[in-house]
Amino acid sequence: MQNHDRRNHYCFGLGTIGRDMFYAFEANTLLYFLTKVLSLEVWVFAAVSMVLTVMRIFDAFNDPITGLVIDNLRTPWGKFKPAILVGGVLSAVFSILLFAGIGEGWTFVIIFAIAYLLWDITYGINDIGYWTLLPVMSSDQKQREKTGAFARICANIGMYIVMVAWEPVTSGLGNTQEVWFWCAVAVAVVYLLGLLFPLLGVKEHRIPAAQQESTSVKEMFRVLVKNDQLMWTTLAMALFMVGYCTTVNFAIYYMEYVFGNKDLYMVLVAVVGVAQLGSLSVYPMVAKRINRRSLYTLSTMLVLVGYAIFFFAELSIVLIVLGALLVFVGQAFIQALMLMFLSDTVEYGQWKLGKRNEAITFSVQPLINKLGGALATGIVSVTLILCGIKVDETTAAAIGADGQLILKVAMFAIPLLMIIAGYVVYLKKYRITEAYYAEMLKDIQAREAKVE
Repeated sequence: MQNHDRRNHYCFGLGTIGRDMFYAFEANTLLYFLTKVLSLEVWVFAAVSMVLTVMRIFDAFNDPITGLVIDNLRTPWGKFKPAILVGGVLSAVFSILLFAGIGEGWTFVIIFAIAYLLWDITYGINDIGYWTLLPVMSSDQKQREKTGAFARICANIGMYIVMVAWEPVTSGLGNTQEVWFWCAVAVAVVYLLGLLFPLLGVKEHRIPAAQQESTSVKEMFRVLVKNDQLMWTTLAMALFMVGYCTTVNFAIYYMEYVFGNKDLYMVLVAVVGVAQLGSLSVYPMVAKRINRRSLYTLSTMLVLVGYAIFFFAELSIVLIVLGALLVFVGQAFIQALMLMFLSDTVEYGQWKLGKRNEAITFSVQPLINKLGGALATGIVSVTLILCGIKVDETTAAAIGADGQLILKVAMFAIPLLMIIAGYVVYLKKYRITEAYYAEMLKDIQAREAKVE
C-alpha cells in the first residue's frame, strides 16, 4: 500500500466513526425518545410516525438530485469535500432540533416534520459526498475492499458506541428531555470533529475541471436508468436494508416485551458488535479466498439459520446470543459486499454510457438507507400499536402472547423474506464478477489512452 493510499485508507475510515454515531443516535433512539421520554399522546405519536415514514420516502427520491448537484460542482476543493462540510454542519443543527421537544400537539408535529425533513436532506448531502470518495480514491478492487471494509469497521464501532451507551447514559442522567437534548449536542460535536479526517486527510484523484462535462437532469435519469447493474444493485440493497433496519429497530422492544429483561439488551448489542466487527475485520482476507457470489450465498444461509434460532429462542439467552451471532455475521458480510457492488457500478456506468458520475451513482446509497429506514420505522410503529404497547408498561405480560407473536413475526419473518428476496435479485441479475470488472477496466483504460 503506497503512502497516499495508506493515508486515504485511515482518514476515510476514521471519519465514519463520528458519522455513524450521529446517524445511529437518530435512527435507533428517536422512536424511543418520542414514546418513552416525551410520552406523546397516541394520536401525536401516530402523526409523528407518519411524518417519519413519509418524509424519508419523499427525501429519498431527492437524493439523485443531490447527487446531480454534487457531480456538477466545480470548486478549488473538488466536488465532494464542500458537500461533506456543508451537509455535516447543517445536519448537526437540525438533529439537535429533533431532540429539543419544541411545542405540543400539532405545533410539535409541524416543527418536528420541518426539522426532520431538513435533517434528512442535509445528512443526504453529507452522505453522498462522503461515500463518493471511495471510488475516486482508487479503481483497484482489492484496495477498495480493504478501504471499504476498514470504513465499515469504523462505522460499526461508531454505531455500537451509541447502541451500548445511549440507554445507560440517558437513564443514569435522569432520562429527561433536557438530558436527551444535551446528548444530541454531544453526538453532533463528535460527528463534526470526525469529519476533519476526510476533509483534511483524504487525497482524491481529481479530473481537471476543464475536462469535466456537466450533467443535466435528463442525463441524470439516463445515468440511473440505463445503468442496469446500478438499478439491480439498488433493488437488492433496498430489500436488504429494510430487513436489516427492521430487526435492529426492534431489538430493545424484543428484550423488553418478549424476553422480559431490558437490561440484557446491552448483552445483545455487545454480541452484535463483536459479530459485525469480527466479520468486517476478516472480510478482506475472506474475499481473497472466496469469490463474491459464494460469499453472498454463505452469508444469506447464516442469516436464515440465525433468524430461525432467534425466533424460537423465547427465554433462552444462549439461543438468543447464538441466533444474533449468526444473523449479524452474515449481515456484516452482506453490507461489505453491497458497498463493493455499488462501487463497481461506477466503472460499469462509465464503460457502458461513456461518462463517469460518481455522486449520482452513490446517491442511491442514502436513498436506499432512507427507504429502508422509512419502511422499517413504519413496520415498527404499526407493530407497536398492534401489540398494544403502552409507555408505562414494561413487562412481557403487558402485551400478552398474541402481541409477542406479532412482534416476533415483524422482527424476524418479514426481514428474512426481504433479505432472501435481495439475494435472489443479486443472483439472477448482477453480473459484474471479478473477471468481468477486470475486462471492463481494461477497456476503459484503452479508450482513455486513445483520447490522450
